[in-house]
Amino acid sequence: MPNRLENETSPYLLQHADNPVDWWPWSPEAFAEARERGVPVMLSVGYSSCHWCHVMAHESFEDELAAAYMNEHFVNIKVDREERPDVDAVYMEAVQAATGQGGWPMTVFMTPDAEPFYFGTYFPPEPRHGMPSFMQILEGVRTAWVGRPEEVADVAQRIVRDLAGRELDYGQAGTPGPEELAQALLGLTREYDAARGGFGGAPKFPPSMVLEFLLRHHARTGAEGALQMASDTCEAMARGGIYDQLGGGFARYSVDREWVVPHFEKMLYDNALLCRVYAHLWRATGSDLARRVALETADFIVRELRTDQGGFASALDADSEDPASGRHVEGAYYAWTPAELRQVLGEDDGNLAVGYFGVTEEGTFEHGRSVLQLPQDGPAADAERIASIRARLFAARQTRPAPGRDDKVVAAWNGLAIAALAECGAFFERPDLVERATEAADLLVRVHMDGRARLARTSKDGQVGANAGVLEDYGDVAEGFLALASVTGEGVWLEFAGFLVDLVLDGFTAEDGSLYDTAHDAEKLIRRPQDPTDTAAPSGWTAAAGALLSYAAHTGSEAHRTAAERALGVVHALGPRVPRFIGHGLAVAEALLDGPREVAVVGHPDDPARAALHRAALLGTAPGAVVATGLPLAADGSGGEFPLLAERTLVHDRPTAYVCRHFVCARPTTDPVELAEQLGGVRP
Repeated sequence: MPNRLENETSPYLLQHADNPVDWWPWSPEAFAEARERGVPVMLSVGYSSCHWCHVMAHESFEDELAAAYMNEHFVNIKVDREERPDVDAVYMEAVQAATGQGGWPMTVFMTPDAEPFYFGTYFPPEPRHGMPSFMQILEGVRTAWVGRPEEVADVAQRIVRDLAGRELDYGQAGTPGPEELAQALLGLTREYDAARGGFGGAPKFPPSMVLEFLLRHHARTGAEGALQMASDTCEAMARGGIYDQLGGGFARYSVDREWVVPHFEKMLYDNALLCRVYAHLWRATGSDLARRVALETADFIVRELRTDQGGFASALDADSEDPASGRHVEGAYYAWTPAELRQVLGEDDGNLAVGYFGVTEEGTFEHGRSVLQLPQDGPAADAERIASIRARLFAARQTRPAPGRDDKVVAAWNGLAIAALAECGAFFERPDLVERATEAADLLVRVHMDGRARLARTSKDGQVGANAGVLEDYGDVAEGFLALASVTGEGVWLEFAGFLVDLVLDGFTAEDGSLYDTAHDAEKLIRRPQDPTDTAAPSGWTAAAGALLSYAAHTGSEAHRTAAERALGVVHALGPRVPRFIGHGLAVAEALLDGPREVAVVGHPDDPARAALHRAALLGTAPGAVVATGLPLAADGSGGEFPLLAERTLVHDRPTAYVCRHFVCARPTTDPVELAEQLGGVRP
């Protein structure tokens, strides 16, 4: 019999709808049920493409005996962390504070008042490697709940008090300056893995936001070390198994420090961020590898993640069916043996592929299989042959059972994808990518914003979800709209971005200028989440700061710029101390120090000279520069959608570009080469 999850829209919750566990969605009714029965709540948090979530579900939640015990002694709640990042953040903070680590699935036991008293992540079905079994945990919690209720209540209240004492006060810390950013660069240098690229050891995650900071820092200061770290890391990832050498796109992380074996799930946010990073690396250096990877990743996003409604799905699973065993196995879709390569390609091309992609008889992964890598480029003379090999292997792989897809459209991650696709389309003269970005933006406006005074977090199959957007949704979607406005010259996207950043000011901002992850009128949890540090995607705090700063540059709004500066106090405080975990804030701070520059390009839309200036403006590396293009406006700005175009006139009746800081402009130019020199980057 299906449980209460059968009517949910989350693909993750629906995966559990047929469990024998009597799951509840997160709701007041679930806690009321626990209160009425006098039992604790067991909260399980995960997401649809999480490998260990699937493992624990199969081992424990599909087990009749475990489910019967859970149903008798607990009220069991399932949460999709991608739909309710606020719930996930609050309890993950408790897990990390108590255990020193976190992850998913997250398992939390709490009182009917949602106060946690015991937690962990994955629990095996039997004792293993010093870990108790899941049944032992359930029985232990039940014993404590019945036999030592005062102790349980005391622990729960102490945890809640500890969480309440973690309020942040960074709004008055002052804006970061050159010294703080230089200290952040020094800190990153100390943690940099010079031999393999990236930062720290295994597991190694793509440092997307840090890479963006390094590129911006180089653009502002000329620091070659910053560019070298970014370039070498990007090359190491692109040559490693974390990058899909056949279909493009990046896996979530590498289990080793050499980028060889990935955790195979592919997330929209990772690929959107990295697509943009590689495009920006190409813009700074002209690297052919960066160009290829940016375009292949953009094509992966469109090919594999685009939904019928024009948005982008959240993720592809790590697991897929292994035809040999019939079981779902991690990486089955992506890994190869030498024999499989020869079977598809024939003996000669198969042998070439074995060497070219670093495939070994022993295997670099499991069961003698290898993840394809690109240890070095082949001879230029073999380029056509290699292209044919890749195409044939890709076609053969498509006959394998494909990983499952989470079709949920998350507003924040679609905002990141809109920005990446719009810029890739503009940089590499791919108007189809700009069209896909525009269609996704249309979906967000039509479904996630339609008829509301706020932004919805998710949709699926064109139907809006019930959960309100959190701060990262507002910041990332506004960023996507602002990038689309710069690329298309359509001011309506600036207008929509303004609507969102105004809601940030009204609904998420504290009196001291710090930002909360949830709105003032959001559901009250045991703590109002507030985290300025990056995870695998930009924090809502610094994403919103970036959108506020860009909007202020477009419009001249002192209120929005002041809000951005106050929010960046967190970078002043944390940047020199933990630069790896506030990379997006550091990147926004680079834009603040550079201006950011405001670029206005005026001229008739059909004039190729205006298009050339517009392209030169977009290819500039000046950190966070905003670009507006259109017809010249009247002095009061009437008749146009971009305030930057007011009082911008043609020079000698030719399309003209103006580069300004704080609305003080350099000499206007009609020459794309001169404009490129003013802004840096690849010449058009």
